[in-house]
Amino acid sequence: MVFDQRLEALHIIGGEVVYECINRDTINRTVTYQITMTMYRDSKSNGAMLDGTASFGIYRNSGGGNVWSFVTQRQVRVMDLQEVALDNDNPCILVPVNVGVQKGTYSFSITLPIINDSYQIAYQRCCRNNTILNLRRPGDAGAAFTTEISPEAQRICNNSPKFKSFPPVVICVNRPINFDHSAIDIDGDSLVYEFCAPLTAGGQDGVNGGDAQSCNGVTPRPDRCPPPYETVTFNGPNFDFSQPMAGNPIVRIDPATGLILGNPTILGQFVVGVCVKEYRNGVLIGTLRRDFQFNVTTCEVTVNADIKATSAVGQDFIINSCGETTLNFLNLSTDQRYIKNYYWEFDINGQKEIQSSRNTSVTFPGLGTYKGIMILNKDIPGLASCSDTATITVNLFPSIAADFKYVYDTCTAGPIAFEDLSVTGAGDVQKWFWDFTEGKSLVKNPEFEYERPGVKTVRLIAEDINLCRDTIVQKINYFPLPATIVIDPNTYIGCQPANIFFKNLSQPIDSTYQFNWSFGDGNASNVLSPSNIFEDIGTYSVTLELTSPIGCKTNKLWNNLIKVVPSPIANFSFSPEIPTFYENTVQFTDLSVDANSYLWKFDSLDISLLKNPSYTFRDTGTYLIKQIVLHQSGCSDTASAILRVIPTVNIFMPNAYTPNNDGLNDEFLPVGVFFGIRRYKMSIWNRWGERVFDTTDFAEGWNGFKDNGGQICPPGVYAYILEYLDGFDKLIKLKGHVTLIR
Repeated sequence: MVFDQRLEALHIIGGEVVYECINRDTINRTVTYQITMTMYRDSKSNGAMLDGTASFGIYRNSGGGNVWSFVTQRQVRVMDLQEVALDNDNPCILVPVNVGVQKGTYSFSITLPIINDSYQIAYQRCCRNNTILNLRRPGDAGAAFTTEISPEAQRICNNSPKFKSFPPVVICVNRPINFDHSAIDIDGDSLVYEFCAPLTAGGQDGVNGGDAQSCNGVTPRPDRCPPPYETVTFNGPNFDFSQPMAGNPIVRIDPATGLILGNPTILGQFVVGVCVKEYRNGVLIGTLRRDFQFNVTTCEVTVNADIKATSAVGQDFIINSCGETTLNFLNLSTDQRYIKNYYWEFDINGQKEIQSSRNTSVTFPGLGTYKGIMILNKDIPGLASCSDTATITVNLFPSIAADFKYVYDTCTAGPIAFEDLSVTGAGDVQKWFWDFTEGKSLVKNPEFEYERPGVKTVRLIAEDINLCRDTIVQKINYFPLPATIVIDPNTYIGCQPANIFFKNLSQPIDSTYQFNWSFGDGNASNVLSPSNIFEDIGTYSVTLELTSPIGCKTNKLWNNLIKVVPSPIANFSFSPEIPTFYENTVQFTDLSVDANSYLWKFDSLDISLLKNPSYTFRDTGTYLIKQIVLHQSGCSDTASAILRVIPTVNIFMPNAYTPNNDGLNDEFLPVGVFFGIRRYKMSIWNRWGERVFDTTDFAEGWNGFKDNGGQICPPGVYAYILEYLDGFDKLIKLKGHVTLIR
């Protein structure tokens, strides 16, 4: 055998195998077919060339199952090598330079006996491009191009269908596909189309070692590697053979027409398999298989004429100029890569002014309306569909100049009066758009009062009847003094000591002003809104002197604003300091100063109005005690304390017991006071260290039997261990001995 193959991979784009019936010999019961395989490779991938000689295997189905026997092998030379034209039907779409497809044809005739089994003709080769997106490990996946000739096809000398054309190699992302992938059948059989899984064969053996002609090699030998062939593994769950590409709507094939429809939404390379089922009189007599690779890329749109304009409706652009007769036209047309020339034409009083630069400048003779056009790719052969035109209307209007003045009292807060001084050559100004930063107005001569001081930016836009506008901006130093100084509180009677916050409510002022406060008690402050603590009883007058950033001054006196009255001092003690469940009555003793009435709060349990009350706590726990005392001035004070009533635990352990069921001393268990006990545990151990009893219930004792129900325990000395948490969460552990007497 002679193999003329390069041991390389990464080149297969797709292909298919068809057959044509040449002759049927009814006497010798043979049929002769012309077998043709068309194969496509990526001519830009630096991968293998198409095999100079392809090795085809002819197999016979053995018994109608998946077992095929090798019949013969054919060595077929490649013919008609040529580059496939990547026609995208739009001369403005640039095909990526790294995409190229080469096609080759392999054809031979063969005479086969007419049998009751199928023949399969197959060619195997590895590998596909490793950049394919919808397959797993695509660089290791080969291809098996096959055709099957059924017994019925042999008997009727059938011809397989043939595809009309190869799919476009380059398709555009986010653009609809509408490709006719139908086939022609000269016998007039019915054809049904569907996406199917491409077949795979071969592998990487022989590229960097190994046997290239093994079934996992680059060029599998037909006699070693019979059908059936596995299908490629799609990169699920996003892709499978029925949905090989992402799309919205999803890319699909019409079963009746063979149209591939949809809108691909992901860039990349995708392997697609198409099967054409051939029916005659409702009986399936054959299936034509093809797989191919789609390259989904970004496609440029047709050139679009666009100009920076005042307004536009479609491709009609209106440009208004107010006072300027020389206009600069900014060309925004896209895409410049596909624009070969620019053509500007303006009608100026019957004379044409023509220019050819991308952006242009035109001087018009005076006020009025002028017409023009801008054409992209004018009169270029072959680019008629890539031409676009914009119509231009130029309106030259008189100029407009915005202006205003203002007047206000710089030292006393009040409104600022604005007066419009704008003028236009088109008559009177029609509209005013005032922006005071903190407010707006549409009247001609507005008044505006600011709530806060500062350097204010005022903008006026004036507009005339032609919608011409002009803008002026001026800054105003606005730092007046408030007309009235207002503070909170404006009167105050407080309890000693009185901590008072003076909130300055005057407007307009901020921290840039100077403040000089005097509180009448010797204290002062220079902040906007200060606080002061009045320690002594008495009446106080407060003054404020205010100076603006531009030097204006004002002051105000609040006579007898603050009155501070006496306050009591709350204090108390109680006994016992640590009450218990059994000693739970507590006596409270008043230690307050200058109090004349009392309110006691015993947590949420009760209250008392007595000076020295007592209270009985009926449960253990932690309690918040409050004493609220009142002075005759109406001022109050509060004292509080935490009181804990603790549980009492008092346990006695007997040293012997007699479990003889006489009703006396029949169980061993602790006795005493258990109130407040937690996490109790008692265990009994014999002298050999064996545990004979344990419990977590202090009311359950040991009856002298193992675990209180098992084997009787002999008389003798036993050890006990007792553990519990007391009322202070302290772990108590007791150990001792008890004598069991029988």
